[in-house]
Amino acid sequence: MIDNPRNPAPTVDIIIEMEDRRIVLIRRKNPPPGWALPGGFVDYGESAEAAAVREAREETGLEVTLIEQFHTYSNPDRDPRQHTMSVVFIARASGVPKGADDAAEAQSFDPEKPPEPMAFDHGRIISDYLSYKRSGKRGRFTLS
Repeated sequence: MIDNPRNPAPTVDIIIEMEDRRIVLIRRKNPPPGWALPGGFVDYGESAEAAAVREAREETGLEVTLIEQFHTYSNPDRDPRQHTMSVVFIARASGVPKGADDAAEAQSFDPEKPPEPMAFDHGRIISDYLSYKRSGKRGRFTLS
Protein backbone atom coordinates (compact mmCIF):
# COMPACT_ATOMS: atom_id res chain seq x y z
CA MET A 1 0.00 0.00 0.00
CA ILE A 2 1.28 3.47 -0.90
CA ASP A 3 1.12 5.91 2.01
CA ASN A 4 1.26 9.08 -0.09
CA PRO A 5 -0.05 8.33 -3.58
CA ARG A 6 0.85 10.83 -6.26
CA ASN A 7 -2.02 11.45 -8.63
CA PRO A 8 -2.78 14.23 -11.07
CA ALA A 9 -4.91 16.99 -9.60
CA PRO A 10 -8.38 17.19 -11.20
CA THR A 11 -9.18 20.49 -12.90
CA VAL A 12 -11.73 21.91 -15.32
CA ASP A 13 -11.46 24.41 -18.16
CA ILE A 14 -14.41 26.02 -19.87
CA ILE A 15 -14.72 27.21 -23.45
CA ILE A 16 -17.47 29.81 -23.03
CA GLU A 17 -19.17 30.58 -26.33
CA MET A 18 -20.79 34.01 -26.50
CA GLU A 19 -23.66 35.03 -28.78
CA ASP A 20 -21.26 36.76 -31.20
CA ARG A 21 -19.25 33.53 -31.76
CA ARG A 22 -16.42 34.79 -29.59
CA ILE A 23 -15.04 32.89 -26.60
CA VAL A 24 -14.17 34.20 -23.15
CA LEU A 25 -10.57 34.20 -21.97
CA ILE A 26 -9.07 35.50 -18.75
CA ARG A 27 -5.73 37.18 -18.13
CA ARG A 28 -4.25 35.35 -15.15
CA LYS A 29 -3.56 37.26 -11.95
CA ASN A 30 -1.18 34.59 -10.60
CA PRO A 31 1.66 32.56 -12.15
CA PRO A 32 1.91 31.15 -14.67
CA PRO A 33 1.18 34.39 -16.55
CA GLY A 34 -0.77 34.77 -19.76
CA TRP A 35 -4.27 34.38 -21.13
CA ALA A 36 -6.25 31.24 -20.36
CA LEU A 37 -9.62 29.62 -20.53
CA PRO A 38 -11.57 30.11 -17.32
CA GLY A 39 -11.10 27.14 -15.03
CA GLY A 40 -9.50 25.74 -11.94
CA PHE A 41 -9.30 22.91 -9.46
CA VAL A 42 -12.20 20.61 -8.64
CA ASP A 43 -12.94 20.78 -4.93
CA TYR A 44 -13.28 17.62 -2.85
CA GLY A 45 -16.93 16.49 -2.94
CA GLU A 46 -17.65 18.53 -6.08
CA SER A 47 -18.45 17.17 -9.54
CA ALA A 48 -16.48 18.35 -12.57
CA GLU A 49 -19.68 19.88 -13.95
CA ALA A 50 -20.34 21.86 -10.76
CA ALA A 51 -16.70 22.99 -10.68
CA ALA A 52 -16.95 24.24 -14.27
CA VAL A 53 -20.05 26.33 -13.51
CA ARG A 54 -18.48 27.66 -10.28
CA GLU A 55 -15.12 28.53 -11.86
CA ALA A 56 -16.80 30.29 -14.81
CA ARG A 57 -18.89 32.39 -12.39
CA GLU A 58 -15.93 33.17 -10.10
CA GLU A 59 -13.53 34.20 -12.86
CA THR A 60 -15.87 35.86 -15.40
CA GLY A 61 -19.05 36.78 -13.53
CA LEU A 62 -21.03 34.85 -16.15
CA GLU A 63 -23.69 32.24 -15.49
CA VAL A 64 -22.95 29.48 -17.99
CA THR A 65 -24.97 26.64 -19.41
CA LEU A 66 -22.80 23.58 -20.03
CA ILE A 67 -23.38 22.24 -23.54
CA GLU A 68 -21.03 19.27 -23.71
CA GLN A 69 -17.89 17.72 -22.33
CA PHE A 70 -15.28 18.37 -25.00
CA HIS A 71 -12.11 16.47 -24.11
CA THR A 72 -9.76 15.60 -21.25
CA TYR A 73 -6.19 16.90 -21.34
CA SER A 74 -3.65 15.14 -19.13
CA ASN A 75 -0.12 15.70 -20.43
CA PRO A 76 2.04 15.77 -17.27
CA ASP A 77 3.71 18.98 -18.52
CA ARG A 78 0.49 20.90 -19.27
CA ASP A 79 0.73 22.90 -16.01
CA PRO A 80 4.19 23.97 -14.77
CA ARG A 81 3.00 23.96 -11.15
CA GLN A 82 2.03 20.28 -10.96
CA HIS A 83 0.57 17.38 -12.93
CA THR A 84 -3.09 18.18 -13.63
CA MET A 85 -5.82 16.41 -15.55
CA SER A 86 -8.39 18.80 -16.99
CA VAL A 87 -11.90 18.01 -18.14
CA VAL A 88 -12.77 20.66 -20.74
CA PHE A 89 -16.38 21.73 -21.23
CA ILE A 90 -18.05 23.80 -23.91
CA ALA A 91 -20.58 26.21 -22.41
CA ARG A 92 -22.72 29.15 -23.50
CA ALA A 93 -23.33 32.47 -21.81
CA SER A 94 -24.50 35.98 -22.52
CA GLY A 95 -23.58 39.25 -20.90
CA VAL A 96 -20.31 41.07 -20.36
CA PRO A 97 -17.47 39.08 -18.76
CA LYS A 98 -15.74 40.75 -15.82
CA GLY A 99 -12.49 39.42 -14.39
CA ALA A 100 -12.60 38.41 -10.73
CA ASP A 101 -11.02 35.89 -8.33
CA ASP A 102 -7.89 34.54 -10.11
CA ALA A 103 -8.59 36.60 -13.24
CA ALA A 104 -7.08 40.08 -13.59
CA GLU A 105 -9.49 40.62 -16.49
CA ALA A 106 -11.91 38.70 -18.70
CA GLN A 107 -12.70 39.49 -22.32
CA SER A 108 -14.24 37.80 -25.31
CA PHE A 109 -12.04 37.08 -28.33
CA ASP A 110 -12.31 35.68 -31.81
CA PRO A 111 -11.11 32.09 -31.21
CA GLU A 112 -9.19 32.31 -34.51
CA LYS A 113 -7.11 35.16 -33.03
CA PRO A 114 -6.48 34.48 -29.34
CA PRO A 115 -4.22 36.91 -27.47
CA GLU A 116 -0.63 36.08 -26.61
CA PRO A 117 0.86 34.67 -24.56
CA MET A 118 -1.46 31.78 -23.77
CA ALA A 119 -0.97 29.92 -20.48
CA PHE A 120 -0.81 26.16 -20.03
CA ASP A 121 -1.87 24.16 -23.12
CA HIS A 122 -4.85 26.41 -23.77
CA GLY A 123 -3.63 27.40 -27.24
CA ARG A 124 -3.81 23.72 -28.19
CA ILE A 125 -7.24 23.35 -26.61
CA ILE A 126 -8.57 26.30 -28.62
CA SER A 127 -7.01 24.88 -31.80
CA ASP A 128 -8.64 21.50 -31.13
CA TYR A 129 -11.96 23.26 -30.45
CA LEU A 130 -11.78 25.15 -33.75
CA SER A 131 -11.05 21.91 -35.65
CA TYR A 132 -14.02 20.27 -33.93
CA LYS A 133 -16.33 23.20 -34.78
CA ARG A 134 -15.27 23.06 -38.46
CA SER A 135 -15.43 19.30 -38.95
CA GLY A 136 -17.77 18.05 -36.23
CA LYS A 137 -15.14 15.39 -35.51
CA ARG A 138 -12.98 15.12 -32.48
CA GLY A 139 -9.24 14.86 -33.02
CA ARG A 140 -7.08 11.79 -32.66
CA PHE A 141 -5.75 11.03 -29.24
CA THR A 142 -2.02 11.21 -28.66
CA LEU A 143 0.09 9.93 -25.81
CA SER A 144 1.59 13.37 -25.19
